[in-house]
Amino acid sequence: MLKYTLKRLLQSVFTVLLIVTIVFLLLRLMPTDYYFTEDELIKLTDQQKLDRLQAAGLLDHPFTQLGRFYRQLFTKLDLGTSRRVQVNKPVVDLIASKFSISMRLGLTALGISLFIGVALGVSQARFKNGALDHIGTAYTIFVNAVPHLVSYSLVLTFGARMLGLPSLYTMRKPGPSSILPIVCLAMGSIAGYMLWTRRYMVDELNKEYIRLAKLKGLSTGSIMFRHVLKNAFVPLAQYLPYSILLTVGGSLLVERFFSVPGMGPLLTDAISRYDTNLVQAIVMLYASLGIAGVFLGDILMTLIDPRIHLGGKEAAR
Repeated sequence: MLKYTLKRLLQSVFTVLLIVTIVFLLLRLMPTDYYFTEDELIKLTDQQKLDRLQAAGLLDHPFTQLGRFYRQLFTKLDLGTSRRVQVNKPVVDLIASKFSISMRLGLTALGISLFIGVALGVSQARFKNGALDHIGTAYTIFVNAVPHLVSYSLVLTFGARMLGLPSLYTMRKPGPSSILPIVCLAMGSIAGYMLWTRRYMVDELNKEYIRLAKLKGLSTGSIMFRHVLKNAFVPLAQYLPYSILLTVGGSLLVERFFSVPGMGPLLTDAISRYDTNLVQAIVMLYASLGIAGVFLGDILMTLIDPRIHLGGKEAAR
């Protein structure tokens, strides 16, 4: 287990560095005019532009710039400053201010969706082909079939007009204005957890050990929660850390739709304004979150079910 963990950790670090390196070099292929604002392009002479680019090291060879970037990262934990979104503000501070908002909304939505989705999935499996099962299936089909913008518009219309909730996020009233974004964030996850919980539990209910438990006289509730749910939750647990880490990274569509100043809009702003330092930092963050989520999912799966061994055939023996 320790050998596998160290191996996966090294692989994860290498993968993140590879992604960041590729993005860094691709960004250096952009025309240098993108490093200036529109006013600077008009006011500055060609020599002044050249001097600024030279001072910033942007005329050096791309691999020289890459080496300088990694030296600053590993020695000073410095990812540079924003050039366009918020001029001269450290990108770490800029991301931290946005990340906290996305984390609060994301974790709240994930907690709600996990509780409701798993509970309804268990109920669907327990009362298979009943009214609740049909309603849950219809909800899952609706969420997956209807475009997200349409379902978000329905939530916005109902919440704003019928319930009087704020239609846009505001820092003055973060509590009430967070309700509709959280609902939209949770809708899809609820459907996903319902679908997969039901599927895995139905598969477990058809296995021999469940029939044996029934013959022994165990109650339905005991079978469902002590045996079926535990085994059915193992494959869900593999993706739970991944869902948590990516959820706190923000949702581009929901945050744009409700004007939430989180990580989602920050990424599009950084790309549209050609803020290369900010793009590099966000890419590193998302790559790290995604890879860490998959890695932690494998670890969590082995903790829930000790029968699962990681590390290949030798570890399994």
